[in-house]
Amino acid sequence: MPCIEGDARDPAAYQRALLGERADALVTDPPYCLLTRRRKGGDLRDPKSAKIERGPLLRFESVRDYRAFTNAWLSLALEHLVPGGPLAIWTNFLGKDPIRAAARDAGYRFEVGEYVWAKRTTEGGGNEILLRVYETALIFVREPWPALGPADPPRTLCVAAGYDDDGEAARWGSHPNHKPFGVLDPLLRQVTRPGQLILDPFAGSGSIGAAAIRLGRRAACMEIEPEWAERASRRLAAG
Repeated sequence: MPCIEGDARDPAAYQRALLGERADALVTDPPYCLLTRRRKGGDLRDPKSAKIERGPLLRFESVRDYRAFTNAWLSLALEHLVPGGPLAIWTNFLGKDPIRAAARDAGYRFEVGEYVWAKRTTEGGGNEILLRVYETALIFVREPWPALGPADPPRTLCVAAGYDDDGEAARWGSHPNHKPFGVLDPLLRQVTRPGQLILDPFAGSGSIGAAAIRLGRRAACMEIEPEWAERASRRLAAG
C-alpha cells in the first residue's frame, strides 16, 4: 500500500489511506513541540546549522498552538482505530504534556511506558560513547497491561542507537526525524502483533511503515509533504 499524500487533520486522507479498514494501533512520529525562534524585537531567527533545522520542519508560536494541533490530528486518528487500540507517539520534552492530555481526554487513562531512544553521538576518550540526546515515544492504552510473570521476558523501554545505524536514512533522503529499525523493532513488537495494521499519519521517509512490513505487520501511512510521501511510497514498495 503506498504512502498517501495527505494532512493528518483531513478526514479524507484517512479514508484514502485505510480504505474503510480500522487500524489496530497508532504508531507515529508527529512534529515535535518546537517553538518559533525569535529575536527580542519579534523577528524570526535564522535556523541553526543542525540536522533538526532542515526541512521539513514545523514550528509553533506557543505550546497552546501545539496543543490545538495535537487535539486536531489525534482526535481524527482515533476515529480510525479499533476500540482500545494502543497508541505509541514520538515526541520531545515540551510535547509530552499536550500529548498526554489529548490521550487522557480520549479515554486512554493508562500510560504504560515512556520508550526512550538514547542517541549515540561521538566517541570520547577511552572509546567512550556519549548518549547525550534522546527522544521518547509515549505508550498509551485504555486498559492496563497484564503484569509480567516470572518466566516472561522484560518489556523493553530503552534502546541505544545511532541516527543511521542501518544506513536507511542515507538511502531514503536523510529525513531529520528518521528512526532506525533497531529503535522501532522493540517498540512495534510490544504494541502490535504480526498481521495487524499500523496507522502512521506522519510517515516522513516511511521508517515506521517499513519497520512494520519487515516485522510482518501492515502499514497505512500518510505524509503531508509530496516529496516525502513519494519517497515513503517507494520505500514501502521495496519492503
